[in-house]
Order: sequence, then structure tokens, then C-alpha cells
Amino acid sequence: MHREIEFPSEHPDERIRADLYTPDHGQGPWPVVVMGGGWCYVKELIMPEYAQYFLDAGCAALIFDYRHMGASDGEPRQHIDPWKQIADYRSAIDAVSYLDEFAGELDPERIGIWGISYSGGHVLAVGALDWRVECIVSQIPVIEGWYNSMRAHGSVGFRELTELVHEERRRRYLTGEHRTLPHSGDPKSEVVTWPHPETRPVFMRIKEESAPRHEHYSTIASVEGVWQYDMNPYLPRILDTPTLMIVAHGDDLTMWEREIPAFQRIATDKKKLFVQRDSTHMTMYSNLSHLEVAARQAADWYRQWLVAPRSEVPS
Repeated sequence: MHREIEFPSEHPDERIRADLYTPDHGQGPWPVVVMGGGWCYVKELIMPEYAQYFLDAGCAALIFDYRHMGASDGEPRQHIDPWKQIADYRSAIDAVSYLDEFAGELDPERIGIWGISYSGGHVLAVGALDWRVECIVSQIPVIEGWYNSMRAHGSVGFRELTELVHEERRRRYLTGEHRTLPHSGDPKSEVVTWPHPETRPVFMRIKEESAPRHEHYSTIASVEGVWQYDMNPYLPRILDTPTLMIVAHGDDLTMWEREIPAFQRIATDKKKLFVQRDSTHMTMYSNLSHLEVAARQAADWYRQWLVAPRSEVPS
């Protein structure tokens, strides 16, 4: 029960392409979970595995490629602008809410959002800003990008990355051209965005098996977007939207010491923090048993807040 779809973005000349999955049991209109990926993700990268649990819970899943990535439009390729990605989440919600082709199939009154890693932060902003979102799942989220980048690189590595970003800005202004750097790798041998050697083998395996459009690099300018990124101002604005945050114990990629205090600042009392023990940031991609634990937590949240009849939803 899967088909490829496309819909307009906020820019009339840039189309967003997505995969729509619907349950093979029951009858629509289905509640729908809108899903976008993290750094350098494409829609085939790990998200269909999570979506299967949401389908089993009785939800449809709409998994989209951000502009500049995968099957969607946008130049330069592999440019990661978090604010455009947040806008793309809202364009996906627009499509569910307003396009006739989804009428009777998807329920615009029951829209949930899901994000992981970088997009785990995005959904906190989307949930704070968009009145149509009925519930949020934020998994191993980036909260404060500058802190993440500085802590991950350490003093010397961060100096090297900063020098590269500053020089790239000069070059880009003078030439109009973007250069790129690797998503991840060994910081002893090259400057990368995220200096975690365990990341690349996992993503390369997924690319080979199921996500051939994944490219393990971004524009250097994308790093400036990370340094401007801060979800803290949005947390007090999540006033009444049920929010689940899933954190990996000891996560030193998206920094659990920032995630747990961020959860405490979410205003609604309809919230849950799940700390996944014996897991890491990357095992939620590479280890199917760890993925299953997180996915079941999310599916249960959607079952409670999206699928349950309104009379059964806790007040």
C-alpha cells in the first residue's frame, strides 16, 4: 500500500517528492504521520522501517525528501538549510490538509509528525508553529546546533572546521559556487561536518541496501545553518500538543545533556520522555532490535493520540 507522490513547496518552482504508505487493514480516512529525515537523509533511508510500525498502529505515513535532496527539486544539491526543511514539513502538512487528491484517504484533523536526529529538532519547531499538528515524536533530536558542533569536534577540530567555513564564505561570495564536505568520517584524516567515524559505515550500508540516492556529503554552507540552529525558543510554545521525546542513553552525537533539559522546558503536560538504555545514536539505525524499541514507543504514542477515538483520548 505504497505510492510515490509529489506536491508544491513554498516555492512555486520547487516540487517535493514523497512516498505515501497506507495500512493494509481497516478503512480511511487515515490519521497520517509526516516524516522527514536528518542530516543528508533521503526518504528511503531507515524511515520506511520506522513507518511500518506506524502502519501497524493504524496510521498512514508520508515520508518526503527535502528540497535539495533525493528526488525533490532544489539547487544547489545537498544543501541543508534547516529553516527550509522546517518549511518543507509544513508544505507536507499543507498537502495533507488542502489537496483534493488526499480527501477521503488522509484525515487532516489527525496529523502527527516524526523526526530523528536533525529532524528530531525540526519537529519541535513545527509542532510549536503549526496548529494542525495533533502530536509530536522527537527522536534523538539536535537541540542547539552550535553546541553540538563545538562539543563533537573539540577545540582543535572546531578551529579547523571554523577556518574552512570562513574561507568558504569568502570563496562563495566571490564565485557564487558551493563547495562540499563529508557528512561524517575520521577527523584525524579530514575535516567533516560530524566527526563520528561510526556513522559513515552505517550510512554506506543503508545506501547500498535501500537508499541509493543518499549522498554522504553536504555543502559547506550547511554548517552555518547548524550554527544558527536553536530549538530552545520553541519549547515553551508547545502548550497543548502531546509530545514524546526518545533519547539514547549517553548519546554523544546529539548530546543527551541538551536533550533532557530541553524536554523539561516543553510546556505541555501531555508529554513523555523515554530514555532508551543500552543503545546509542547510531544503533537506532544499525540494530533492528534497538530500532524496534524506539519505533514501538512512537507507534504507541500515535495509537494513543491519533488513532484512538476522540472520546478515548486522555484530557
